[in-house]
Amino acid sequence: MSTPALTTYQRHHLRPTYDHHVGRLFPAMVRASQAHVVMLTEQGLIPAERGARLLRGLAELRADTSAAPPFDGTFEDTYYLLEKRLAAACGVPASELDVQMARSRNDLDAGVFRILLRDQLVGVLDRVLATGATALAAADRYAEVVITGYTHRRPAQPTTIGHALAGYAEALAGEAAAYADLIDALNVSPLGSCAFAGTDLDIDPARVAELLGFAGLVTNSYEAVAGADHLVRVGTLNAQALATGARLARTLMDWLSWRWVTTPGDFTQGSSIMPQKRNPVVLEHLVSYAGATAADAASVLNNVGAAWWEDSNNATTDVQVRLWESNDRADRFFALLGGFLAEIEPLEPPSAEEIVASGATTTAAADALTRHGVPFRAAHSVVGRLVRAGAPDTWTAEGVRAAAQGITDRLDDDAVADLLAAAVRPELVLDRAQVDGPGRCAVRNQVAALRSRFDTVAGRLAAVRARLATADEALDAVAAERAAR
Repeated sequence: MSTPALTTYQRHHLRPTYDHHVGRLFPAMVRASQAHVVMLTEQGLIPAERGARLLRGLAELRADTSAAPPFDGTFEDTYYLLEKRLAAACGVPASELDVQMARSRNDLDAGVFRILLRDQLVGVLDRVLATGATALAAADRYAEVVITGYTHRRPAQPTTIGHALAGYAEALAGEAAAYADLIDALNVSPLGSCAFAGTDLDIDPARVAELLGFAGLVTNSYEAVAGADHLVRVGTLNAQALATGARLARTLMDWLSWRWVTTPGDFTQGSSIMPQKRNPVVLEHLVSYAGATAADAASVLNNVGAAWWEDSNNATTDVQVRLWESNDRADRFFALLGGFLAEIEPLEPPSAEEIVASGATTTAAADALTRHGVPFRAAHSVVGRLVRAGAPDTWTAEGVRAAAQGITDRLDDDAVADLLAAAVRPELVLDRAQVDGPGRCAVRNQVAALRSRFDTVAGRLAAVRARLATADEALDAVAAERAAR
């Protein structure tokens, strides 16, 4: 018998949604169903032999890695595909299945989506930690490579490559902790809340949560299916983290263009017409990734804000693909950025003469005067006069004294000498003692402190992984044992 033609709704919504979702949802739904059937059997809500039959059927579905069938209209979505295929695997009509006892599509979808996001974010956090380690290693290696630091796209003060990369690593450390917090927030189970009001049956939601690696339960069954704050947090954290990385990518574009660092060949494309060119387009892609991720976050926030405070497709099915793609993009973003940072090396960083000519040493020259008791504003005014008179490498002791006339009479020979040295020796920044500054010792201490922060997050991630591995082993064992009865 031929399959009826699809309706307009089926062609233009249900089928595309199924195509987008089934590859991710179906395996996770099977796994969640194994835990659910184990619980139902343990609670005596279904006879042992029926539970065993269901578990054998679910094991068969889990082992089948073939592609999902095309959407043909004989089932509405992945949820009903599971019932259709499970009935066939068990050799019974769908009307005899117990797999949905004390469970709704609402809490199943909410639980499965948390599982998928949790597992994706574990991978994203792995990438963040690896990128952080790479940035810190480079910061340590290049803590003595002096460059010109910029503000508002203008030369500002001397700093080092190590100082800049340690700064990015600190941002990553904060984002890594935020990802770990988000994984914890996701890792609570809504399963057992059913449609939203639970059930009178004597179920054990904590047992299902345990078997699926959840650390606990959502406290309120209404929130379990209506809540979407965790979805917004996924989208916005990815957008935040990629935006920060994109800013670094733009700065790296400058460093490459100025030949301060090498251009890693593995991250370039050749020109179609100019044989000498190797274009570091990966940095452009990173900026684009950040833009797309911000758009996904906006889409999620808009959909959630358009939904009622109840189970709603706006805040569930319609945002799932956006977040899957956001997480996938974040994973690739940090793989690319970390790989790029691992390969860059100093090439032709600016010389001392170039840094001096840019005017970047003038703040240090003014600071030199303040160390000798000259009030800050007076020191600033003296150096301002000197800058207007010529480049720092043209300044003389006589010129400094002339510039100070009418501003301050506190200049002694030592103050003048310190000002002139600071004006032409940008490498003095390497001796700066300020703990958060660009001094060589300071940067290496920052690296050590940040490594400790990353290690703390890595420990949290290892604990999550251990919980998930223990749950997987326990579910495999109890499902196999009960299926054999």
